[in-house]
Amino acid sequence: MTAPTQVREYEIHARTTDIFGRVMCSARDHHFIVDGPVQNGCPGEEVTPAEIFLSAVAACGVELMHVIARDEGIPLDRVRITINGVVDRGNQARSDVTVFNTVRVKVALGGTDPARAGVVVDGFKRRCPLYGTVSTACADVRVDYTVEA
Repeated sequence: MTAPTQVREYEIHARTTDIFGRVMCSARDHHFIVDGPVQNGCPGEEVTPAEIFLSAVAACGVELMHVIARDEGIPLDRVRITINGVVDRGNQARSDVTVFNTVRVKVALGGTDPARAGVVVDGFKRRCPLYGTVSTACADVRVDYTVEA
């Protein structure tokens, strides 16, 4: 088996549509709609950019935890993540950019024990570039995990 490359490159396209605040996004040959939030006078009917971003963190976590468990020989039947982020534009840590004030990641793992679950969760925190970006930019990030039968 060939070793995976260390360099990953991604290209996403986004463009306006005929509806104010609605964006057509493309990743490879996949297309999806993103709406700006209603607070910005946008439709808010489709998922918003912040929801897409947090979804990407959660998806990276679920995928990576399975990969890490497989690579480490750790039994793991299932992973479920709930992620919550809060942006308070009136209470930002920096004046030059807007960041999440808090991010909470709740992980539920099945088919393993607490010690090995901790190894898998710690591996995700070290390896996911999306989580790494959040944990670097946001001062209040917490990841909690439970093991389910």
